[in-house]
Amino acid sequence: MFPGVDHLVAFCLVPLALFIVFNGLDDLVIDAALAWNWYRKRPEQLPVTPLAEKRIAILVPLWKEAGVIGGMIRHNISAIRYSSYDFFIGAYPNDPATLAAIRELEDRFSNVHLATCPHDGPTSKADCLNWIYQRVLLYEEERDARFDIFVTHDAEDLIHPEALGHLNRYCGEYGMVQAPVLPLATPARDIVHGIYCDEFAEYQTRDIPSRQILGSFLPSNGVGAGFARAALQRLAESSGNRIFEPECLTEDYENGLRLHRLGIRQKFLPLAGGHNPVATREYFPRTRRGAIRQRTRWITGICLQSQERNGWHGRLRDIYWLWRDRKGLLSNPVSVLANACFVWGIFSWAAARLTGGTWELGRSSPHSILLPAVALLALYRMGIRMRCTSRHYGWRFTSLVPIRTICANYINAVATFSALWRYARSRLRCEPLVWLKTEHAYPSRLALLAHKRRLSEILIGSAYLAEEEVASALATCGSEERLGEFLVRAGLLGEETWCEVLSLQQGLPAIHIAPREVERRAVRTLPRAVAGDLHVLPFRLVDGALFVATAQAPGEEVAAALQRFTRLRVMFHLTTATNFRQLEHAFGPANDSR
Repeated sequence: MFPGVDHLVAFCLVPLALFIVFNGLDDLVIDAALAWNWYRKRPEQLPVTPLAEKRIAILVPLWKEAGVIGGMIRHNISAIRYSSYDFFIGAYPNDPATLAAIRELEDRFSNVHLATCPHDGPTSKADCLNWIYQRVLLYEEERDARFDIFVTHDAEDLIHPEALGHLNRYCGEYGMVQAPVLPLATPARDIVHGIYCDEFAEYQTRDIPSRQILGSFLPSNGVGAGFARAALQRLAESSGNRIFEPECLTEDYENGLRLHRLGIRQKFLPLAGGHNPVATREYFPRTRRGAIRQRTRWITGICLQSQERNGWHGRLRDIYWLWRDRKGLLSNPVSVLANACFVWGIFSWAAARLTGGTWELGRSSPHSILLPAVALLALYRMGIRMRCTSRHYGWRFTSLVPIRTICANYINAVATFSALWRYARSRLRCEPLVWLKTEHAYPSRLALLAHKRRLSEILIGSAYLAEEEVASALATCGSEERLGEFLVRAGLLGEETWCEVLSLQQGLPAIHIAPREVERRAVRTLPRAVAGDLHVLPFRLVDGALFVATAQAPGEEVAAALQRFTRLRVMFHLTTATNFRQLEHAFGPANDSR
């Protein structure tokens, strides 16, 4: 139908097919390593024997994260099943909103500490992490404390309740231990975020385990990475006290390579399938622009900066993995060209069938040999990705993997050109590459419920009650009486203490509200009958958010019901039953003064 275009596509097919075949054979090396490892021994199982808890410092670098850091800290403190840890949160002097949010958390939690960088930001994530580490050392000096393990996390991370326990087990025998990272599940129609689900499921199931099997370096994922104190000291000694390279946009990848070259052992925790694997969960960018921005940083750091800093040195197995990590500079644009040729081939074939002509695109001898090989490799690779995705997200979500793969090719290609442009411009102008911030979102309460600790666990673990007292209370209180009501009625806990326990479990702020602090304009945002039925009371309006008090743990159905009556962002606060009754008496449904 369009002979000129057909001839051009036919001309491109042979080099494209050769590249795809070569790339596919490269992937078969990974599959062969995994198959051999499976044949010679059973998959590793995490041991369950308890160990003495080492003290852990969790480092969280921030830049303009005031909107998410509060939820992240409150939830993770309520969910983590480990007692000996502290959060050290870094922020910049020219980010007052984030500083204020961290100071508020400091006031509430004794294991949260602010680390202020000495200069304005943003610089790089690595630079911020270095200053957080210095703050940890100062804290140790002031408090006569010592941290044995250092873990990196981001502002949107959902830390698995058992993750610190597993890091505690392996950090020591290994200098770096990487917990798996998986995106949180989103609806299948959320194509961009689904790309991250597919890629991380495959990468964490295939690529990272095969690195260990073949004996090469293990790049850190940036979050959920635990470092033994001795390993960080080796890094500091080798680079003028710079543990994280400030110039690097992907300091996590760089550190994995540096530790390997220093002879420090590395470990990846096995990623088990199922509903709730021990993995760091988070939301990744959900817009095309956000994904391109984040991947631009990844490609710049891994493919360009790493090549400039580290070259192609090392053993053959290390050079192989450097090739795999950097080949995206070529394979990302080529994949888009291959998709375009495929689409044109389908269009050309359909047009020939409709017009009664002949389809000449694939009739020559090289094409007749290469194209079936390409098709088989493509189907094989697609099947592998779909299998990895289905283990964690189910087959309904997996059914859209082919569509998401095509979209991913486009996003990766644009990010590659963007990275090349930014890198070239920075070198020509002699300017540093700065932190390309990704917009973060924290999971909804529905996504967090699966990670909540049981109330009995909090009561015992935080030394509110002895184990025998909790067991007796659970056996005594009837099915119609809540545990908290029984404990308060029996005099085992005060109302304020129970509110604090509920606050720790739910990751919600506990507050006492005097009637004079209630804003009448906030009370009027909800119908009185609705507020009474849901056992809530609006008490404040701040920057498009509606602050709501309740004496009960609000379920997702309460939040959904409220959203039918207001478009404001609902922020729940827990209060005691006595305080709530006092507010209801003054402003609730029985009071007509409103």
